[in-house]
Amino acid sequence: MKITDIHTHGIGGYDTRTATEEDILKIAEIQGAHGVDGVVLAVYPSAIGEMRMQMETIKKAMLVQQSSPDMHRGGRRNQADNQYVYSLPASQESGPARIAGIHLEGPFLNPSQAGSLRPGTFVEPSEYLFRELTEGFEDIVKIITIAPEIPGALPLIRHMADTGVTVSMGHSDATYVEAEMGFHAGAKGITHTFNAMRGFHHREPGIAGFGILNRNIYVEVIADPFHLHNGVIELIFRMKNPEKIIIVSDTVKETGRAISHSGVRNDSGKLLGGSMAVTESAERLIRKGYDRGLIFSCITDNPQAYLSGLL
Repeated sequence: MKITDIHTHGIGGYDTRTATEEDILKIAEIQGAHGVDGVVLAVYPSAIGEMRMQMETIKKAMLVQQSSPDMHRGGRRNQADNQYVYSLPASQESGPARIAGIHLEGPFLNPSQAGSLRPGTFVEPSEYLFRELTEGFEDIVKIITIAPEIPGALPLIRHMADTGVTVSMGHSDATYVEAEMGFHAGAKGITHTFNAMRGFHHREPGIAGFGILNRNIYVEVIADPFHLHNGVIELIFRMKNPEKIIIVSDTVKETGRAISHSGVRNDSGKLLGGSMAVTESAERLIRKGYDRGLIFSCITDNPQAYLSGLL
């Protein structure tokens, strides 16, 4: 089974905010050097025309990859016990990660939960804007993150799900009930759970509480040392259906450019993105005592099932 990261913006000095397909291919190359077999590249919210330019660049990079057949390596199944065995390949021996599609992180998000994104780029959901954004890219847009509580979100979630897009809820101030409504409208996942969303409260568990308690919705987990307290990660793995946990990197352009003991942050101290590839996050959890097979399902079987639309 292939190791897949469904949420990465960039790494090692490159990100998806580019008009040059060589930059996109470099992201795939660096991810491949970390043992990642496939990536869904996340596009930041911005003006529709700018997002489409970036999507076109990714599409060109995907076409380049499709003309280069030799690109997979990495983990394998142990034939004796069917346990997943993983060893990080040497960079010079690794092929690039295959670009499996696009994750549009917005622009239908709640400005009150912008995180490190620019709230001025967020727009109210509508089928018209969705068509304007995705026309011509229907085959490669795999995931869209939307805040379910903002006006117009629920009918658009239904529409997007009907077109075959995997809908994830995030950058959201949704209550438990509003998240549940988004799920029943067709949302299948929650983007970087606990981050850029309403906090958990004993009288209002919010979207994070819904994600943990609902057995059928997938949850993204950034499992580096900075985005979630170790106790919160333990809570997720104790309470959540393990088949619905997906470890993501949420890496950004700045990831890997310098050693940091406080995560990838801006000058104000705000986290910009993840600090580890999914393979590194997985090994980190295994060193903490988590079951190896369980953790590797979170970067292999689970993301593949999610992209396949399986509940």
